[in-house]
Amino acid sequence: MDVAILFGSESDRDTVRKTTDILDRFSVSYEMFVTSAHRSPGRTLRLIADAEKKGVKVFIAAAGLSAHLAGVVASRTDRPVIGIPIESGPLKGMDALLSTVQMPKGVPVATMAIGSHGAVNAALTAIRILSLSDEVLAERHRAYIKEMEENTGA
Repeated sequence: MDVAILFGSESDRDTVRKTTDILDRFSVSYEMFVTSAHRSPGRTLRLIADAEKKGVKVFIAAAGLSAHLAGVVASRTDRPVIGIPIESGPLKGMDALLSTVQMPKGVPVATMAIGSHGAVNAALTAIRILSLSDEVLAERHRAYIKEMEENTGA
């Protein structure tokens, strides 16, 4: 498994699907888990440890509202952690964005945009990280960039 995707609630699945669509397109292996930093902290810690034993290279954590999931993951691993703030609640994801991005020094989380754009960019960021040691994946990513360029007239 290259990527472990953790998300805080079943209601986050539609946003996370944007991430998995990109990972599938690039044939990147992943596993997904519903777990909460607040409601199931023990499960969350076990999932992190189990993913590391399976050789995970990158974690993606998606959560809404107070969104501490990415921070908890980052506090328990030395692997890259990418956070996706879910658009939800009365603040439409701003609380999730601030909870994900405002990490104390020493506990880094690469934070993406709120919602579906962030979900796509989380996958692409993971692909860029994985491409550092996988030339086939790097070539696929370069082709994706070229295709995007051609389709936008840039």
